[in-house]
Amino acid sequence: MYKIELFQTDEDLKNFAHSKMVKLKADCLNCFGLCCVALYFSPMDGFPIEKEAGQPCINLQSDFSCSIHKSLSKRGLKGCIAYDCFGSGQKVSQVSFEGKSWMECQESKEQMFKVFQNMRYLHELLWYLTQAITLKPAQSIYDQIKSLIEETEKITNMSPDILMNLEVGNHREIVNEVLLKTSELVRNEINLSQKPYYKSYRTYKLRADLVGADLRKNYLIGANLRGACLIAADLREVDLRGVDFIGADFRDADIRGADLSGSIFLTQVQINVAKGDLNTKLPPLLSYPIHWKQINNKKD
Repeated sequence: MYKIELFQTDEDLKNFAHSKMVKLKADCLNCFGLCCVALYFSPMDGFPIEKEAGQPCINLQSDFSCSIHKSLSKRGLKGCIAYDCFGSGQKVSQVSFEGKSWMECQESKEQMFKVFQNMRYLHELLWYLTQAITLKPAQSIYDQIKSLIEETEKITNMSPDILMNLEVGNHREIVNEVLLKTSELVRNEINLSQKPYYKSYRTYKLRADLVGADLRKNYLIGANLRGACLIAADLREVDLRGVDFIGADFRDADIRGADLSGSIFLTQVQINVAKGDLNTKLPPLLSYPIHWKQINNKKD
């Protein structure tokens, strides 16, 4: 019913999602290096130096490019490799501030940095919502998802004065309710599809501590691993279809040969910090990190 009203064909749905996702991909050439200036970071988190928010990184050049971008993996800068602004950098640079950089307008730079941080949160929500509307089990709530996408986009187009003081948490709670419902619909359908071979998977508490856990023998299809701490967990060759990974910590998780093609609410950030290979199956919206390919080439 809802699918017919909103999208006449699967192609219409695909085109709608693609048009949204394109804007949620980082475009560093049209950004003023905001992630390298606006944010606090430290070597402990895999960044070059410890610096305060608002202080430019020592590797940021005058044209807003990174002088060591091609050697981030070699230098072990996992923080830089993992970071993804979900397209918020170019949105703030080219739309919110109409192409005027923080170097040109020193009086506006603090405002720009605050807007960037809020915009990043909003774009991450848009990523999840856009992924949600591509999931067929969620057809019954497509209208709610589409409405939230449009509402969130409207917020991102507000003036810098409004965006810098925006309480993003309030909107996040509204979005999260719909994402939770989407997760339930997807996981219920995939588990029903496993009958008569269905196994009762182990349930996990929210933000489950699975640091270093060997999960290779666990039945995880359709599991809820929201916010799970999967640091250095062993997920090699595990079938992870229908698993909700929103907010899960994937640092050094071993996902070589794992099937994440049907996982939901997975981001490029999570993939970038995990250990995978070219046998790892990823969702169609995500890409194989360059450093994975480099590691595989060395083995060859």
